[in-house]
Amino acid sequence: MAVLLFVCALSYGQEVFEGDPDKAFETARELAFNKQRKQAQDTLLLILTKYPDYHDIRSFLGSTYSWDGAYKKAKIEFEYVLKNSPERLDTWEAAIKNELWSKSPFSALEMSQKALKHFPDNPDILYLKASAEAASNNHEEALLTVASILKNHPDHEKSITYKSSLIDELSNNAIGVRSSVDLYSENFDPMQYYTVKYVRQTKYGSIHSKVNLSHRFASTGAQFEVDMYPRITKGLYAYANLGISNSFLYPDFRYGAELYKSLPKGFEASLGFRALKYSTTTTIYTGSAGWYTGNSYWSFRTYITPGDSGASQSGELNYRKYRSNADNYFSIAAGIGFSPDIYRFDFEGNENSIINLQSQKLNLGYYFTTNNNKNSWGVQAGVSHQEISFDPGSYFWIYSLALSWDMKFR
Repeated sequence: MAVLLFVCALSYGQEVFEGDPDKAFETARELAFNKQRKQAQDTLLLILTKYPDYHDIRSFLGSTYSWDGAYKKAKIEFEYVLKNSPERLDTWEAAIKNELWSKSPFSALEMSQKALKHFPDNPDILYLKASAEAASNNHEEALLTVASILKNHPDHEKSITYKSSLIDELSNNAIGVRSSVDLYSENFDPMQYYTVKYVRQTKYGSIHSKVNLSHRFASTGAQFEVDMYPRITKGLYAYANLGISNSFLYPDFRYGAELYKSLPKGFEASLGFRALKYSTTTTIYTGSAGWYTGNSYWSFRTYITPGDSGASQSGELNYRKYRSNADNYFSIAAGIGFSPDIYRFDFEGNENSIINLQSQKLNLGYYFTTNNNKNSWGVQAGVSHQEISFDPGSYFWIYSLALSWDMKFR
């Protein structure tokens, strides 16, 4: 009956609540948790007309505003409660989260510092303080705060996880090794490939310096290469590459560039070129389209290589299923056509015929990290059906296996 009374009162616009505030509050909570937030808020506001200092109700009203993204309205309610009852820990937490969600990290940091005066060394408030510091681009301070939490509260699970995440973000350096081998169904010796790299993250983007080694055709050669991924503006970044070698196993010079643009609804597109200089220079034009959906990523890349007999085309479709982060995923890729950007050695003047070779391939990959995300491991296996350059119309099989390891450090 009491519920009916206040619902009716609300319907007719009566300004003062009549009824049992506790039962009305219980009903409002049920409404809020059953996706009837507006009705719940109207009920809470009506109760407050008679009980303005019922802080549980006002704090819950602030939380519902925050859930709806009405951060300014939520802040007003939280400030009223905390001014009159600063000992309310749950209200402090909700108020700080509201500032973080509204992308006001400095306000959240100030509020967390005020809360710590009432609740010194409280791990949940300190955790929110660390979140505010990180959101203010002060990751070093955030890491120190998390370390102080774990010193006194070593089992605080959120801080344990967050510490690993912060260390990962602050690890601006990485080294890595990759080794792969190609085995042929015909009477060719296995081809071996090795890469040693150093990666540096900067505020302008990442720089990858690499030494590529390979043993093929009874010879060993090396290539020195640099990849850069400069950030231009929000949603726009680039790829630039330069490589040099004095071995016939690699082009004398390799260079390229590409622009990547983020698009609405998780899409991404790119356009660029690669150039390989042997006795002559071969230019390959490339572009890609990608789509992020949930924990999945789809991409398609094509290569177009102009030649005297016309342009050759190749393409690859790639799918990734991510797990906990970008370093943990399963991948599958399928491609058709031949691209000299992948088949990197001297064509001895036969570029125009070789780039039109037929080829099909399938690759599977699995990549994972250790618990602290410091070490990353990868394994990839694939098979290719490749037309033989000196015997057009005949094919051989190539079976590939690759292993990789990367380690991040500060």
